[in-house]
Amino acid sequence: MVGSKLQRVGLILATVMTAAGTIAGQRPAAKTETAVFAGGCFWGIQAVFQHTKGVTSAVSGYSGGWTDKPSYEMVGTGTTGHAESVQVTFDPARISYATLLKIFFSVAHDPTQLNRQGPDVGTQYRSSLFYMSDEQKKTAESYIDVLNKGHAFGRPIVTEVVKYKAFFPAEAYHQDYAETHPNEPYILINDAPKVVNLRKQFPELYKDAIH
Repeated sequence: MVGSKLQRVGLILATVMTAAGTIAGQRPAAKTETAVFAGGCFWGIQAVFQHTKGVTSAVSGYSGGWTDKPSYEMVGTGTTGHAESVQVTFDPARISYATLLKIFFSVAHDPTQLNRQGPDVGTQYRSSLFYMSDEQKKTAESYIDVLNKGHAFGRPIVTEVVKYKAFFPAEAYHQDYAETHPNEPYILINDAPKVVNLRKQFPELYKDAIH
């Protein structure tokens, strides 16, 4: 839906990604890095990153709130401050944080929807980036600024860039949900198309196996 619009600002985004690579190049590359993304129901976000080359792990969970050890039922009330999130562990030698952002904004969710995503409504479905370092913070803020200035979506991006505090893995039955429930109507309508779009827009980054 927004692929053609994103292509119009591709050259500018490449500059942002190059700058991010320069910053990263100033220090030894870690074997793995971690980033936390929130953009609606975690089933779809997890599925997208599980099919992304360079990602070694994608775990559904909760982040951004004040309640310790939250449950799915608790987060669903919208009173814990947590957002459904996905903790992504990746190999920076194979994929950069900036590239993960590109996937997050282009195929994983709609960053212009405030406190909702598709049929799911509430602050627990907000769009957020929980940064782990100053480098991630700068890269995320620069990326969003470029997208907004390029009018990539036609509406302002509402994604929050927030300092990471804690991540709580979701219950076991939520892990790999899109993979294990491929014929469930919610997955077919809301999440499977995201994985299809990942394959179409980023064929060089797509992988079939999730583990």
